[in-house]
Amino acid sequence: MWQHSQPAQGDPVDWLGYWHPLADQLGSANGLLALGEVSCSLRLPAVQDLGGLRRFLLEYQKHLLLPHELPAIQRAFDHTCRRELRELVALDCALAREPALQHFTEASRRAGQTQLLKLRPLRDERVPRRYREAIERGEANGWHTLVYGLTLALYSLPLRQGLLGFGFQTTRGFIHSAARPLRLSENDCRALVAELCASLPQAVETLLSLRTAA
Repeated sequence: MWQHSQPAQGDPVDWLGYWHPLADQLGSANGLLALGEVSCSLRLPAVQDLGGLRRFLLEYQKHLLLPHELPAIQRAFDHTCRRELRELVALDCALAREPALQHFTEASRRAGQTQLLKLRPLRDERVPRRYREAIERGEANGWHTLVYGLTLALYSLPLRQGLLGFGFQTTRGFIHSAARPLRLSENDCRALVAELCASLPQAVETLLSLRTAA
């Protein structure tokens, strides 16, 4: 179990321990948000070197990951645990109205709906089935973050570990997508992942403390 006083040390993979393959796949940035799309949305110059990649990732964390993506995962997790389908659909619709996410609607919906189909064998689970039906009726979008939170709840995966896993996998995905064009070494990538993910545990603890207080 993650200890509140434990510092972030070593490779961020060590935070995750045994991790569920589906959650790992859902937390990956591969095929979801392109680095260029996010740079354009955040009004950043094109990433051309290691310093530019670092600035991009800091802005991504500040404007998308921390204020929007991780809270969405947490709320979807809680709604699923409480079997609150109506609230989950309302959250889905609220995300569609969020200006910061407008550039990524189609990519997120495509990834989320694809993963939601993989939950079809869980026929007795009411929330994913009815959420999928709401999407088919055009009443919801199926954001990848909401499907991620829903998946954590369905498989009884720890929320703290899931939030850390999402932040780590997404950050690592962006770094590795830029590694070849920027000619980054493996050591460059590992160092940047460790640097950028060092603040994630505290960010997750802050989010969870606000959830407990609410």
